[in-house]
Amino acid sequence: MPPAGREASAGTEDGAAEQHIWRLLEEINDPEIPVVSLVDLGIVRYVTVSEGQARVGLAPTYSGCPATEVIEAMVSARLGAAGYAAARIERVLSPPWTTDWISARGRQRLLAYGIAPPEQPSSSRKSLTVAGPTVACPRCGDVATERVSEFGSTPCKAAYKCTACLEPFEYFKCI
Repeated sequence: MPPAGREASAGTEDGAAEQHIWRLLEEINDPEIPVVSLVDLGIVRYVTVSEGQARVGLAPTYSGCPATEVIEAMVSARLGAAGYAAARIERVLSPPWTTDWISARGRQRLLAYGIAPPEQPSSSRKSLTVAGPTVACPRCGDVATERVSEFGSTPCKAAYKCTACLEPFEYFKCI
């Protein structure tokens, strides 16, 4: 089902196809963070079907994200396998993706996976001018944490360590 605010046209053949495509996209996990679906990550901006022609808008998490083309190929392959081979995958650059678009379920899954989810609403502008966000450890919940590196396993994450439980973890940066 589409996320709130992105309901498909109800009661039509095209509307049923839109709902079906949203369900298919919910099954595709991000290649870099495999516990979060593309829908929960908030990069699926729209699904439209008009006269049987499907269009899917995907917003990259940032302009240099190496997974963008992989994600587009995954979506194209999944839709093709489900009978939407002619679906157009469109890259949406405006408005730019923000961590505010990560769903509540996506944030919960990040936390359960051991990645501290970003603050909501995003504090990205604030963090450019001050020391940075207070990041709670996803394992013990303590806020006695410190950034080890601005970049983690991917450019959208930072490496942190908890000074309470001594565990390292990643933080999904506010963008």
